[in-house]
Amino acid sequence: MTGDRHTQVVVIGGGQAGLAAGYHLRRLGVDFVVLDAQAEPGGAWQHTWDSLRLFSPAAFSSLPGRLMPPRSGERYPDAAHVVAYLRDYEKRYELPVRRPVRALGVHRDGDFLRVRTDSGTWSARAVISATGTWWRPFLPAVPGRADFGGRQLHTVGYRRPQDFAGRRVIVVGGGNSGAQIAADLAHEAELTWVTPRPPRFLADDIDGRALFDAATARRRALDQGRGDTGGVASLGDIVAVPPVREARDRGLLEASPMFSRLVPGGVAWADGSRAEAEVIIWCTGFRPALSHLAPLRLRGRRGRIVTENTRAVDEPRLHLLGYGDWTGPASATLIGAGRPAREAAREIADLLA
Repeated sequence: MTGDRHTQVVVIGGGQAGLAAGYHLRRLGVDFVVLDAQAEPGGAWQHTWDSLRLFSPAAFSSLPGRLMPPRSGERYPDAAHVVAYLRDYEKRYELPVRRPVRALGVHRDGDFLRVRTDSGTWSARAVISATGTWWRPFLPAVPGRADFGGRQLHTVGYRRPQDFAGRRVIVVGGGNSGAQIAADLAHEAELTWVTPRPPRFLADDIDGRALFDAATARRRALDQGRGDTGGVASLGDIVAVPPVREARDRGLLEASPMFSRLVPGGVAWADGSRAEAEVIIWCTGFRPALSHLAPLRLRGRRGRIVTENTRAVDEPRLHLLGYGDWTGPASATLIGAGRPAREAAREIADLLA
């Protein structure tokens, strides 16, 4: 392993999950490094659309040890506020983040795991993967997608409604991203909102606090062998943050059912009806960004790494954080990142001991 840099733990990813892991590793006295592919602090939040709002007030959108400060006049902080908070969090706890460093592959090497990057190799006793999902947008296989003559982009490529002023735009997706972007465009573009099923808005008084509680209750019930409570899905799909609520109440968020195919000038439904479009925005979700773990050959038949809580069953020196409920209740959210990060750090400290 000549030339390798050594540490006890390598954390891959410097967004919210990686920072939460760093906080708990530091408290336990573990030697670690955080490798972040981004040039600046803030994780994926620095790449979102301008009007994005959190689902919860600042105090309920915090990482361990440090409450997010409120933003004057705003109940639900925007993405820029989150970026500033993450930058301050990283500095406050003096977390050893190295950037920009992109992890290319994690390999077994006897008692160590080697993390090969674009700027050298690290050897560690354990690895925490916290790369999230933003970097792997999902596009559904819809017939005719290659035939459409206009512009297509995913959520990750959307920034502001002014870019589409006066244009015929179809937004596809019935989740929070689809609803927020549709509401954003409703005043600027000739909008068609398409959802796979009728949109389900949560009650106006429900926000991210209730979603976290529902996700936690579901995981607890499953762990105890009780029936599936349904978790967040039992409450609805869309949090009615103020811009979404306003557009909905003004009748600007009337959804059409999912079309059956794309055609050169727009989309078509099975009954023969069509809608013209110049732009299609696919708000169709993400998949975990795990290509750096491919050398470990941990994926099962369905493509998912089998985990027990955050630990990979077939490689106990690897933990996964922030990829959704399968790595901890609401672990892909700010408020949900802390608990699984704490559990992973404790398991790793026990392993090192």
